[in-house]
Amino acid sequence: MAFSATSKKSGRTFYLHSKEVTLRGGRKQRIYYFAGEVKEGAIDSLPPGYAVGENSKTGLPILKKA
Repeated sequence: MAFSATSKKSGRTFYLHSKEVTLRGGRKQRIYYFAGEVKEGAIDSLPPGYAVGENSKTGLPILKKA
């Protein structure tokens, strides 16, 4: 089951995903993002050293380095 976070503002549930992207210089980097439904790339737990926060304006969950 994918890691989920529920927005305090809207009450919606968002699921954590990750994927590896290639930057312009050719360097690869792993990104983490929340989506409203479980898709390819969903992960089961928070990455080490991260905590879940919430954007106060939009109510969307975000990852912060702990």
